[in-house]
Amino acid sequence: MKKLMTATVVFVASIFSVWAKSVDNVVLVTLDGLRWQEVFSGADKELINNSDFVENKDEITALFWRENQAERTKALMPFFSQTLTTQGVLIGDRSQGSLMSVSNPWYFSYPGYSEILTGIVDENIDSNDKIANPNKTILEQLNTLPTFKGKTALFGSWDVFPYIVNRKRSGVFVNAGFESFDAVNSAEVTLLNQLQTEIPSPWHNVRLDSFTYRFAKQYLLNKQPRLLVISLGETDDFAHNGKYDAYLKSAKQSDAFIRDLWQTIQQTPGYKDNTTLIITTDHGRGSHADDWQHHSSQRALAHSAQGKQRFPNGIVGSDHIWLAAIGPDIKAKGLIKPVSELKQAQVAATILTILGEQSTQINPAMAAPIKEILK
Repeated sequence: MKKLMTATVVFVASIFSVWAKSVDNVVLVTLDGLRWQEVFSGADKELINNSDFVENKDEITALFWRENQAERTKALMPFFSQTLTTQGVLIGDRSQGSLMSVSNPWYFSYPGYSEILTGIVDENIDSNDKIANPNKTILEQLNTLPTFKGKTALFGSWDVFPYIVNRKRSGVFVNAGFESFDAVNSAEVTLLNQLQTEIPSPWHNVRLDSFTYRFAKQYLLNKQPRLLVISLGETDDFAHNGKYDAYLKSAKQSDAFIRDLWQTIQQTPGYKDNTTLIITTDHGRGSHADDWQHHSSQRALAHSAQGKQRFPNGIVGSDHIWLAAIGPDIKAKGLIKPVSELKQAQVAATILTILGEQSTQINPAMAAPIKEILK
């Protein structure tokens, strides 16, 4: 009898072990328009020394410039340069032959986010207008499955995300732009909602990232989604404004948010040891003082006489992106150099694979997962 009971306990324990292991989660963070150059090489000396882009050169130099590249990247994004390079995987340092780019022909935000979240390229998505996405994101597709119902959500600083996710059709929880957050009732959320109305944003359609991150963190802790997307937007908008100093400060703060997010994941039951964190961007930018503020393909600028005249080849390099990941399903290989260039459209299937779903069953047209980073 004792042997039978022991065997039963072992069998039941193994079932629970398999079940626990299968319940994986993914948190996807996007940093809008953050260049691969800063992610892998730190602050750009040419831009720091340009008074058109930096108001206080001495301050920014002291904060972010180091002659040594490793120290420079550490000064700007310490979590990326230390934790992710040793415990996770990174792609996109083109100076080292690690290549990743968008698949869509436009090189700006709505097409990029749609590509990330659907795994396909729809060339008809050719603007940033508030038009409901006809394509289903993986947030929506997973939300139709019993094990994921109500367990997918997106928080974004940009107010176009409700349309990218097609909130009205999909039923996915989305909080974006300057929307108040009422899914969690707490003193902290009440204060954040109040502060969001009191602290002005520099932009009419993008809120400050601190609100986006803090709302998303509260949702994570209280609602425990299995797929959570957090899209931070300041880096892109500060770049468009030509404020390289603010762009760098925002990149550093984003790195701090991601560090806090990873620490929170490791300290939270239900997420610890079974959650993968993926970080990427929707597009790249130009590489020099005359074009770093911008991003668009030659095809996208064809309809703009001014843009076509100034940038006849488009904003070269704005299709170049990067990706980082860490978690139990991710190889700890640091920077990898894939045999062929990886694509933005592969992010969706990678997420589905980690979550235990077959991307070909969700959408046969979806790009293949990034197997190079998966255990």
